[in-house]
Amino acid sequence: MDRGVSLRADEDVSQKALVRPGVPIENLYMQTIVQVPEESAAPLNPRQPVVLRPGRHRRPMTAPKTEKEKASKRRKVLLTVLAVVIVLGILVTAGYFIKVLIDSKYFFCKSSVKFIPIDQACDGKNDCSGGEDEITCLSKFTVNTTFPVRLMTGQQVLQVYSTDQGWRSVCGDDWTEQNTATACNQLGYTSKPTSTNVPVNTLSSLKNGPFTAIRLRSTNTPIHLATTDRAVCTSGFVVSLSCSDCGRVASEGRIVGGSAASIDHWPWQVSLQQGGQHTCGGSLVAPRWVLTAAHCFTGSKKELSRWRVMSGQTLMNTLGGSYVDRIILNGDYNPVRSDYDIALMRLSSPISVGVSSKPVCLPPNAFGPPPDASMTVTGWGYLVENGKVSSSLQEATIPLIDWAKCSSPSVYGSAVTPRMLCAGLLQGGVDACQGDSGGPLVYLTSSHWHLVGVVSWGVGCARKEKPGVYTNVEEMLNWIHTVVEQNP
Repeated sequence: MDRGVSLRADEDVSQKALVRPGVPIENLYMQTIVQVPEESAAPLNPRQPVVLRPGRHRRPMTAPKTEKEKASKRRKVLLTVLAVVIVLGILVTAGYFIKVLIDSKYFFCKSSVKFIPIDQACDGKNDCSGGEDEITCLSKFTVNTTFPVRLMTGQQVLQVYSTDQGWRSVCGDDWTEQNTATACNQLGYTSKPTSTNVPVNTLSSLKNGPFTAIRLRSTNTPIHLATTDRAVCTSGFVVSLSCSDCGRVASEGRIVGGSAASIDHWPWQVSLQQGGQHTCGGSLVAPRWVLTAAHCFTGSKKELSRWRVMSGQTLMNTLGGSYVDRIILNGDYNPVRSDYDIALMRLSSPISVGVSSKPVCLPPNAFGPPPDASMTVTGWGYLVENGKVSSSLQEATIPLIDWAKCSSPSVYGSAVTPRMLCAGLLQGGVDACQGDSGGPLVYLTSSHWHLVGVVSWGVGCARKEKPGVYTNVEEMLNWIHTVVEQNP
């Protein structure tokens, strides 16, 4: 039988029902075989297909939402999102202040994954297994050489130094713009440096020399190594330098007896903060350098990562700020006498110079403001003795006090050294105070403000016969220029 044909076992094949008159049995048999259907995979009771009719839709089980209900749902979503954002903000803020609190008490040793008391950091002992607690610490530097380039008097006459010949004024003979750039780079902060010629006969104390002049084709050689001595300046002129736009402001507080100030008027003023709290003031003297007082870093304040420098702010702000990668104290600093009370902080990256953040000018040598010259002191320090830090920058105008008067027995006597100067009212009433330490005392000449002093110490605040004592910046110029040059 053909493999495509199958018969059910219970089927009656007696042929009786298939016999037709006149039809051979063989034909009937073949017809029977043809008419037997093959098995099918189709279901015995198939469901009727659903016919979709145009325009017919399933009716919703609920009534459609109204616009009011939709708006209410949107409000609920927005409120939920807002609540999540607020909670996250609270958690982030809380986390920040918890971190600040922990950082103010402990130092984290990454190598050994442990905390040590902050007082053990920078104490000369390796308390972390990797010694990392003694790596990022302040340092001290004592200068025993003479920085070979300087500017003299209010005319800013360029002078160079050699051990054989001492200081000599540089003649304008064969001087070029490239020489100007080279000399200014040696002096630190440079922005659009310019030079002018000053007649020798107008120099008063400097007009008799000695002199030196630049050698031809010495444009990139350091200025003090590129000169040759002269008996007189052939041109009759010496070089005067203006190395930057320092000390210029858009227009013309912790200060006792002062008044509110705007940072735009004193854009070099910065706040030095440790653990998120204002500790001292400071002055930008270059986009990456801050000048302040050495006594700001006593006790547990020697570890660099704790410090931030806030610039460009009138109101006290403790969020953000610039990181610090160097704190260098004058190696001669005497904490008992507050002598050589000066330090430099190097920022991890330069600040962006603008209207509210700009360096102040360092004074030239032999700057010599006259006694009673009008000075300005600024800061966020106490408004009264034993008070509290001001939330807004303060300023006060005070006169310079003659050094002989300040060192007299009726004022401070021998406590005042040649590295100090005094400013304020002998009758009291206006003075710097706690929190102003390290901040600037500035003096205006023509259109430039010069940093004359750094807030250092005093007896009380604004007391009679006890004016403020400041580190004399002019006496520290050699140290300042040497530190900046050796830490580019």
